[in-house]
Amino acid sequence: MRHEVTEQGEHERERIVHEIQTLNGAMEDSVLNALFQHLLSMDLTIQQLRVLIILVTTEEGATGRSLSTSFGVSMASMSGLLDRLVAQGVAARSPDPHDQRVRRVRATPLGTSVVQRLMVARPFRDDILMNLRMEDLRALEQGFRAVSEQISLMEERG
Repeated sequence: MRHEVTEQGEHERERIVHEIQTLNGAMEDSVLNALFQHLLSMDLTIQQLRVLIILVTTEEGATGRSLSTSFGVSMASMSGLLDRLVAQGVAARSPDPHDQRVRRVRATPLGTSVVQRLMVARPFRDDILMNLRMEDLRALEQGFRAVSEQISLMEERG
């Protein structure tokens, strides 16, 4: 009898995992469509967006030389790209506090918001979560906590 319960429990586990994967795939498709629509509405090239993401994620900003090296393009090409980002108001140049000969490029608040808007195309936005029934919200919290714990355990194991 115990073996039957275990086997039944495993079938239920497999069914639930399959359903979660199916639902997650549908959410990913939806998010991807929203992300593409947002990307297409922006007046940035992919290369400009890549540079802007680096600027947003680097507190100290970057130099034109370091960016040109990272992207494998000439300093002149990177300078032109940075000029266009500055002209669009998503990046700003300023003197390096440690070496006045060097100009640092940083994302502006507008540049940061452009990158953040790309991240808004995610399924767990506040406006979606706030409209869930409390019991569903609690269940989702419990599920996320369990998944987060499993991820942490996997990271600890290496």
